[in-house]
Amino acid sequence: MTAADLYAVLTLRLLVFVVEQTCPYPELDGRDLLPDTVHVWWQPDTEPLAYLRVLGAPGTVRRVGRVCTAATARGTGLGSKLMAAALDIVGPDESVLDAQLPAQALYAKFGYVPEGEPFDEDGILHIRMRRPGQSLTATSV
Repeated sequence: MTAADLYAVLTLRLLVFVVEQTCPYPELDGRDLLPDTVHVWWQPDTEPLAYLRVLGAPGTVRRVGRVCTAATARGTGLGSKLMAAALDIVGPDESVLDAQLPAQALYAKFGYVPEGEPFDEDGILHIRMRRPGQSLTATSV
């Protein structure tokens, strides 16, 4: 990821999470620069239209977060495409995410199950969702 790529995805995240959702919070949390962080985004032209990140090293409980789509690209399936890419990265590891309540159905399509009660994060209701690890079983030929 180049500095220009990072700048572009951070701009998208700020536009969606801070400006559009009128939610001033510390978007830059230091996790983007961690060596195990994997950034996934869709950029067909000059600006990214969708983004997410996967935190954590392989073999640990991974965290999918900062899932966002530009307002102009919503309803096009980009969120699902990026979630499929995220699960390719997560592989058989267990993973968690904190879903905004309206997005819960999207994550359920990928095997995430709600756990606990909804909680308020920066004025927006979320729910923790977990996708169990997938055991790798050998099949006989």
